[in-house]
Formats: sequence, structure tokens, C-alpha cells
Amino acid sequence: MKRFKRHRDYGFFDQDIRLSRLTQLGDPLERLGREVDFEVFRELLTDGLHREPAGKGGRLPYDYVLMFKVLILQRYYNLSDDQVEFQINDRMSFMRFLGLTISDDVPDSRTVWNFRERITDIGLVDKCFERFLGELARLGLIVNEGRIVDASFVEVPRQRNSRDDNKTIKEGGIPESIAEHTPRRAQKDVEARWTKKNGVNYFGYKNHVKADSGSKLILRYVTTDASVHDSQALEALLDKSTDEGQPMHGDSAYVGKEQEQAIGKTGMKNHVHEKGYRNKPLDDAQKASNRTKSKTRARVEHIFGFMEMSMNGMYLHVIGKARVHAMNGLMNITYNMFRSIQLRAI
Repeated sequence: MKRFKRHRDYGFFDQDIRLSRLTQLGDPLERLGREVDFEVFRELLTDGLHREPAGKGGRLPYDYVLMFKVLILQRYYNLSDDQVEFQINDRMSFMRFLGLTISDDVPDSRTVWNFRERITDIGLVDKCFERFLGELARLGLIVNEGRIVDASFVEVPRQRNSRDDNKTIKEGGIPESIAEHTPRRAQKDVEARWTKKNGVNYFGYKNHVKADSGSKLILRYVTTDASVHDSQALEALLDKSTDEGQPMHGDSAYVGKEQEQAIGKTGMKNHVHEKGYRNKPLDDAQKASNRTKSKTRARVEHIFGFMEMSMNGMYLHVIGKARVHAMNGLMNITYNMFRSIQLRAI
């Protein structure tokens, strides 16, 4: 009879051995937890979320930093609330990242949802983004040799509305059939919009970003619905106090008088691609200039490429612009964390 390798009896150090093996295999969460100091968020989270208990009873809340790390897990693996609860219970790498053992309680999906709703309502994600950006500056990772702007679609669940309801929503109203007081309102996104690009329809929002051209770190972000043209978010992305004197790179979507004025107002050097027109095509010198500019501008595509490939896409299971903006912020923070690890390894 053929013999097979038998299972060993459980040993005292078996879990440590398995975790050590995960590290050897290249667990990205082990490196993230080791190289990113999540304690930089503690004071900010505590000040924003702490509430004195109304009485002596009640459960103690989960540690705020632990819950913030759960949201980072969600964005890196693009998991729903139910999925992240299951994966924390199931995966040793998730438990190690969160500092949990097999005997610890795991936040359930409702707890994750409530925590994310709270930090969304008080705008805490934006503050966490700025706090981590300050940490990146302290570490000397922001190069300040130029800025790149671009946007990417963030899709959300497509809505099934009547033609009349869609017309009302497009005009900025809320149809009577899904008014504020009805249960359907919580399931309908009246702020997302349709748009088409290169023959493909998209429904949802956009994540507009400004990145440091040298380090490819995201410095600022703006959320709009998908129908807003990339150029319309430019002024909100620029900041004279940090961008003055910097070359500003962008594709031809950012060509226009208003955009030129926004760039000039911040004292930046305009390196936006030149745009050809039907009766006025680009000459050879302009084409050569665009090719040179593309070598820098294309670096922003690496950012969205990482989000699409390494972070499992940019499709969100949330409804409403405020929630999408918070999720965009968490996505941008997560990207900056992994990019900072790459930069420190160079």
C-alpha cells in the first residue's frame, strides 16, 4: 500500500513556523505592517471618534487603529464588508497584519460598516490622507520636481430606473418614487452619472489626482461624478503654497483658457500636452514636444495601473458621492503606503 506524508500533531510553535513561511513567500501585508507606522493615525482617529460612554454598561469599541487597518485591507484587496470579515477569520496573514490571534474577537461586517460610515460623516479620511502625506514629506520621499494630473473612472452598481426617474436625477432632483423617506432611497445612487469614453459606457464617479512626478506619490485628490470633464477638477487639485514653480504635466484634456489661468494663478510652469484641431493640426515641433512631455506624464498611468491590477480594480460597492469620496481617499492612502515601501527600497 502506498504511503503518504502524514499530518503531524499540533505543536506549540506551529503557528509561528507557518507565519515565518508566509514571510519567506513574500507576504505583502507583513511588509506593510513592518514598514508603515500606523500609529501616526492614532491621535487623529481618537480625537475624531472617541465618545465618553453614557453609562457603565456596553461593549468596549475595537481599537481605532485596528479598524483603520481593516479599511486598508478592504481597499487593497477590494473586499466587501462581509468578505473582509470572512477573510480576517480565515487568513493568518490578515490576522497577523491586524495584530490578532486565533482567540481574539474579529470585527463583524456591521462593525466595519459603522466605522467607515463614522469616519466618512466627519471627513476623517481626508485628514488621514493629509496626515500620512506629512509623514511621507518627513521621510523625504516627495521629490518636488514636478506635478502630474489625471483622472480615472470609479464604477459603482448600475441603477435600474425608469426613463422619467432618470430625467429627474439628471436634472439634479430626486424622483418621488425614491424620495428620501422611502426604503428605496438607501439603495439608489442619485449622484452617480453615465458617461462614454472610447465607445465604452461608464456609470459612477471619477478619482482625480495630482501626483508628484518624481516619486509618483499622490498629493491631492478630488471626487466628481463620471460626467465631469477631467479639466473641470484642475483648479481644485492645484495649490499655490506647494505647487508654485513646479512643472505641471497633463494630457491634452487639460488644454483651455480656464486651465491655463488656473496653472498661471498657482505660478506653475505649463507642460500640458498641446492639442491639434481639425483645421490646425500639430506641426512636427509640437509633436516632438508632446513626445518629450509624455515621458513624464505617463508616470501617472503607473498609479492607476497599480490600483487596477494590484488592488483588484476600481469598482466600489457603495452608494453616494460622500461614500465614494471616502473610498477614493482610502484607495489613495493605500496606494501611497505601498509606493512609499517601494521608494524606501530603492
